[in-house]
Amino acid sequence: MKLLLSAVSAAALALVLAQPAGAAEYKVTLKDHRFTPSTIKVKAGEPNVIILTNEDPTADEFDSESLKVEKVVAGHTTGKVRIRPLSPGRYPFMGEYHAKTAQGVVIAE
Repeated sequence: MKLLLSAVSAAALALVLAQPAGAAEYKVTLKDHRFTPSTIKVKAGEPNVIILTNEDPTADEFDSESLKVEKVVAGHTTGKVRIRPLSPGRYPFMGEYHAKTAQGVVIAE
């Protein structure tokens, strides 16, 4: 019985961590502490994934209070930022470690 519960728990965890089926992907680059593109237009009501490539030598954190997401991406690596389905609107984000220059917005339409 314990083994069955462990297997069920592992399967549930895998579902939570998996990328949502049909999620649109948007490639964003962080270089010189700036996001390119800095404006990302997504479909409202659908899950989305930002593929963030950090070309800077140091880590930065993709951070957005309105998107309810934080993701640290080490220097010279790529990370996935999963975005829940959004209502139409504007959702600002920033690079937490370089907030003066690393800024952007997700626009859900």
